[in-house]
Amino acid sequence: MPPRPTRGSGHGRSARRRHGETHQGHEEGSERWLVTYADVLTLLLVLFIVLFSVSVVNTSKYISLKTSLASVFGNGIKGVMSGGNGLLENDAEGSGQQLVMPGEPVQPISGKVSNQAPVSGQQVSDTGYTQAQVSGEVNEFKAIEDAIKAALRKHDRAGQVRFKITERGLVITVITNALVFPGNSATLLPEGERLLSVVGAPLVDQTNRIEVDGYTNQERVSTYPYPSGWELSSARASAVVRYLSSRGVSQSRLSAVGYSDQRPLFPASDPRSVTLNRRVEIVVLSTLPPAAGPDLRAAGAK
Repeated sequence: MPPRPTRGSGHGRSARRRHGETHQGHEEGSERWLVTYADVLTLLLVLFIVLFSVSVVNTSKYISLKTSLASVFGNGIKGVMSGGNGLLENDAEGSGQQLVMPGEPVQPISGKVSNQAPVSGQQVSDTGYTQAQVSGEVNEFKAIEDAIKAALRKHDRAGQVRFKITERGLVITVITNALVFPGNSATLLPEGERLLSVVGAPLVDQTNRIEVDGYTNQERVSTYPYPSGWELSSARASAVVRYLSSRGVSQSRLSAVGYSDQRPLFPASDPRSVTLNRRVEIVVLSTLPPAAGPDLRAAGAK
């Protein structure tokens, strides 16, 4: 007769089997939280992406979408819903851009031709000015020059001032000889004040900014009591600015610069350099963009 299994051995196998199943279930339960954690991280990532995309607003695209939707639901113009190009091109009329950026105009795309008609039939160049504007400013400069020349002739001072239209504007050159400034001095003499009163009168009613530049000649002589020609030329330019201001020219339009002997009209070997390089220039500055300088100079030379 075969031996009967004892109760103890069966009980041991059942216990081991139950213990193995419990251990396996415990391992599966301990790893289940990783799935939940990964889901949470994925949702957070999606949330951050959505928040970032919402925070970045393309103004022109917003305006195009707004106009296209208004076309579909309102005024009957063909919009994006019916195959229009409201979202593909930034040429929609955007009257509602203040809703996105109050007070900030939408800038045109670089290189895109403006739909605004040129002033006075002139073609606007890429630099933002027209030849009509250049001609108009040259005419204004010549009118100032003619007014000053007429006043100089009336006061018997013709020839003491020179005129030239450059890239910067109208340059009025006053030779600072002994009748205007004493040697190594920035104090205007009575004759110099009378000369500047004639020059400054037509400038009072102008709106252009005015820069007064002081220069010394190239002679290697003492500039005492000034340390160098820089201080002397700056002081003379400042003296002219103060005088023009006292004659009615607005201080907000005036500035003074000293160049010492660094921008001579004539080289040191030229005999004229001694007197003509020692000067003060009153520059009626152009209101046109800097790119218009060559055209301004060419038009002024005619």
